[in-house]
Amino acid sequence: MPLPTIIYGILLSTLEGALYHLIRGGNFKKILFFIVLAWIGFWIGDSAGWYLGWSFMSVGLLNAGMGLLMGFAFLLVGDLLSFVISEVDKQE
Repeated sequence: MPLPTIIYGILLSTLEGALYHLIRGGNFKKILFFIVLAWIGFWIGDSAGWYLGWSFMSVGLLNAGMGLLMGFAFLLVGDLLSFVISEVDKQE
């Protein structure tokens, strides 16, 4: 995969994580958590999309649509799990 494609994917997924943080709020640790989740989800989605033959919103070799969808799924699940874990810690 060419370097400009990788950089574009990193920018898209970073923007996705930052926008999610803007909506959900939180501290500096949360924004880092959201951005890392978006990165992981984006690249898994991109790879899975090509592997399964599902592509939409493709930009060259980047399956941006599947990457953004999977990144959003990772953000939702990660946010839910972090909330549940923090609530369990408060009860103990």
